[in-house]
Amino acid sequence: MSLHGSSTSSDWMRRALRTFDAGIAFLVSIIVMWWLPELDHTDSIEYPLLILAGSLLLPACGELLGLYQPWRGRSLFSMLGAYVLGWLLTIALLSLFLVITQSAGIYSRLWMGSSALAVLACGIVLRTALYLFLRRLRSRGRNIKRVLLIGPECYAARIERKLSAMPYVGYRVTRQLIGSGDPAFLDQTRQLARQSIFERDFDEVWLSYPLAEGETVREVANAFMSVPVSLRYFPDLSDVRLLNHRAAQVASMYSLVLNYSPLDGPRRLVKAIEDRVLGLVLFILFLPLMLTIAGVIRWKMGSPVLFKQERHGLDGKIFRIYKFRTMIVHEETGTPPAQHNDPRTTKLGAWLRRTSLDELPQLYNVLQGRMSLVGPRPHAMDHNAYYNDLIESYMQRHRVKPGMTGWAQVHGLRGITGDVDMMRKRVEYDLFYIDHWSLGFDLKILAMTVTRGFINNQP
Repeated sequence: MSLHGSSTSSDWMRRALRTFDAGIAFLVSIIVMWWLPELDHTDSIEYPLLILAGSLLLPACGELLGLYQPWRGRSLFSMLGAYVLGWLLTIALLSLFLVITQSAGIYSRLWMGSSALAVLACGIVLRTALYLFLRRLRSRGRNIKRVLLIGPECYAARIERKLSAMPYVGYRVTRQLIGSGDPAFLDQTRQLARQSIFERDFDEVWLSYPLAEGETVREVANAFMSVPVSLRYFPDLSDVRLLNHRAAQVASMYSLVLNYSPLDGPRRLVKAIEDRVLGLVLFILFLPLMLTIAGVIRWKMGSPVLFKQERHGLDGKIFRIYKFRTMIVHEETGTPPAQHNDPRTTKLGAWLRRTSLDELPQLYNVLQGRMSLVGPRPHAMDHNAYYNDLIESYMQRHRVKPGMTGWAQVHGLRGITGDVDMMRKRVEYDLFYIDHWSLGFDLKILAMTVTRGFINNQP
């Protein structure tokens, strides 16, 4: 948790990246314009003006979405997700402007579409290359932020071990103050803070204390508030299972939200747009196949074609999930899990399960807003009741909408739910997804689903 932020030399990097994005957009759009021989632009100023407007608008939208904040030690896919979102916002604003001014007919739709996709592709490739280059540079000891680490020896050692295991994040502990709240130690920290106001041999100050030593944290933080560097507090929460966390102010009091999800707030809207747009595209693409499968099921297995069952969704609310029926019609008490060579499963149903085609009707659940394309898979309700008592934080999976595919599924954790250890591992993957959500992470999982998520060797 950052207690204090300062304007540092990283500001030049933000300006450079804004210029970088604007330059890519400008150059790529110009190249596409010249590359299309049938495009009549020789005596027209409209195309250069639109290119200039889009090139300046892209970094402005990126700034609005936090694209130019420091990404040191953070996920590549989070950064790419912010870039894609900034690009989408730019395209939406330019399109709105052209519609309002009734000038869309001036421009070639082929050029606009080609330029938009080319800018997106080049931006993703070059930003990925830059990100990986900086990681490599920091692993070799360059572009390093020096850290003054303050805290008890055991907590300071824990942080130093973490940084040593991840040299690519670019932080290095160059100085330590080991101690707690005794007067001599506090006098030492105040003296160092006074000496460091104008000249110092560190770029950030990190405090690592248990929550019980809040008074020491306050004293040390107050001492370093006059030093113009970032001041961060790393509380020891090793005995608390966190979904995610952030600082928040409630009723004029500061609190630490222990199960905050990146999918709360405006990002939930971003994911909803992602689900509706991509979900509609996939629904249209798969509609002929779904109609064919429905016809074959009706012919081979009779009615009903769809299997409908109640599941827990967002915040534990109940919704009805849809699948193609893969079993003979039967009456059961509870929800017995499917097993290998399950006599209830038909030959056609086994094939549908193996290829995951039985899940396609859930695209309708996505369009309803009750599921997401990506998220923790919804389990049967009685399975939830059973595992909730056995697995810590099990129901935190329902802090987000359930998904058609997920981080656990693309790693092979799917199918049979009778093994508690396997389920525990699956939950860990689900919570990791919730904790690290980004638009780029969703796109990565969808891409992995194409290559490894469809074929299912579990029942």
